[in-house]
Amino acid sequence: MKLSAALLLLPLAAASDYHVCSDEEAKMVPKLCGILDRANAFPEKLADELMNSPISAVAKEVTVPERRVLKEGESSALPIVVAHGMGDSCFNSGMKSITKAAGAKVGAYSVCIPTGDSRIKDTINGFLLNMDASVDVFAEKVAADPELANGFNAFGLSQGNNLIRGYIQKYNGVEGYPTANTFMSICGINAGVGAFPNCNPEGKVIGGICEGVTEVLGDLAYNSFVQGILFQANYFRDPSKTESDNYKKYSQLAQWENEGDDVDHSRNEKFGMTSKYVWVLGTEDTVVWPREGEQWRAMDPEDPFGTLQQWNETKWYKEDTFGLATADEQGKHNFESFDGQHIQFTEDELMGWLEKYFM
Repeated sequence: MKLSAALLLLPLAAASDYHVCSDEEAKMVPKLCGILDRANAFPEKLADELMNSPISAVAKEVTVPERRVLKEGESSALPIVVAHGMGDSCFNSGMKSITKAAGAKVGAYSVCIPTGDSRIKDTINGFLLNMDASVDVFAEKVAADPELANGFNAFGLSQGNNLIRGYIQKYNGVEGYPTANTFMSICGINAGVGAFPNCNPEGKVIGGICEGVTEVLGDLAYNSFVQGILFQANYFRDPSKTESDNYKKYSQLAQWENEGDDVDHSRNEKFGMTSKYVWVLGTEDTVVWPREGEQWRAMDPEDPFGTLQQWNETKWYKEDTFGLATADEQGKHNFESFDGQHIQFTEDELMGWLEKYFM
């Protein structure tokens, strides 16, 4: 196996935290393998590059309100779990302030759950730790926190919602893992993405991270190697390929939606254990395409790049593949929106949603 020049600079005794590509893999996806090389050789530099990439979703700092004091007779709110977006980290100031503000607003314990134990690892893992593996790490951290033992409410930003949604469908009701009671998805990648428009705003791919991501948009997205590494490939849903054999076999998102080869109806049961869902759309979002997927709309497979289906016209709703329609019949779905770009809501909007749904 031939190692890149970047990896040759590492001390011989150093172990690689991330996959080292074989010659065959490097020929297939050279840009992605280059990112993997940098993750092993220069993790801090790569974390900074990821944080500043065009598709990053880094939260800005918010003002922390005075902590709510319960009045006599008022019941305490459930603790809050928060999950960050791509390129961000629970260790960054924005996520720290959002987590603290959420807890203060409702008067409850609040925690941001990372998938890495440092800013650098947490940031890189948002790209190079695949979606299923990230959910497992997230779940173990939730289960290990005694403050969450009796259940929790949760909200995510951007792809952080995939961690919470994955937890719900895999761990809700499992012994030792607390149940997610209310889930608020802010600009969530719920129905997947069919493109990353911010990577090529004028038809030209910009930046090394975008090169690595766009390299696998298309046929290369749906194979075991790419799906086993790249988080963004796991929720890439090409609307023209949803009936293809490779999509159904390899796509992690396809399995979550029960539209792939691995149909597991326990996902429906676990989805049904959550009492309330809140789907928040950014009306000017250009990071998620189609942005309406944040509220479960999807491109029509008969006209994959022209016609947008209503959420209740989609296959996963009409066939209730994972429990979306059942939850609708039970009145569990709530829809909110804000006028703005990806996760660029105002402080008042966030506090309003927390008051409405978490208190």
